[in-house]
Amino acid sequence: MTEYWFYHLEASTLEDVLPGLLEKVRERGWTALVKLGGGTEERLAELDQYLWTYRDASFLPHGRDDEPMADVQPVLLSASANTAGGKDCVLLIDGAEVADMTGVTRAIVMINGRNSDDVKRERARWKKLSETGATLSYFQQDERGGWVKKT
Repeated sequence: MTEYWFYHLEASTLEDVLPGLLEKVRERGWTALVKLGGGTEERLAELDQYLWTYRDASFLPHGRDDEPMADVQPVLLSASANTAGGKDCVLLIDGAEVADMTGVTRAIVMINGRNSDDVKRERARWKKLSETGATLSYFQQDERGGWVKKT
């Protein structure tokens, strides 16, 4: 069964934390799907470009699901995927959903703490998952940007 980790951003933006999370996923030897909810092609392209350039000394291999060889990418970016496609970890951004989570070890749900609609939506997701008996963890940023496990 998939374990869900909720990350409540308060001191940082998604762009500040996403590369580090993906690096940790890759350090485990896992593959990842990054799913953008309500994502436009423009937003997907921006995130794709950012992950190539976020730090000079880094290399985070990734690709988009609308490009050739998507099935072999260790980190796959998508605005449309409905299945995890054999990935070990799924990162859900902007309310994204993936209908088929078969084989997924961990789902990471990103919450924009500066957006009350985002917080409300993810509270509802937490409640729904809790009712199904899913394993849930919640991490909130402290004032210095560190993560504190709350539950």
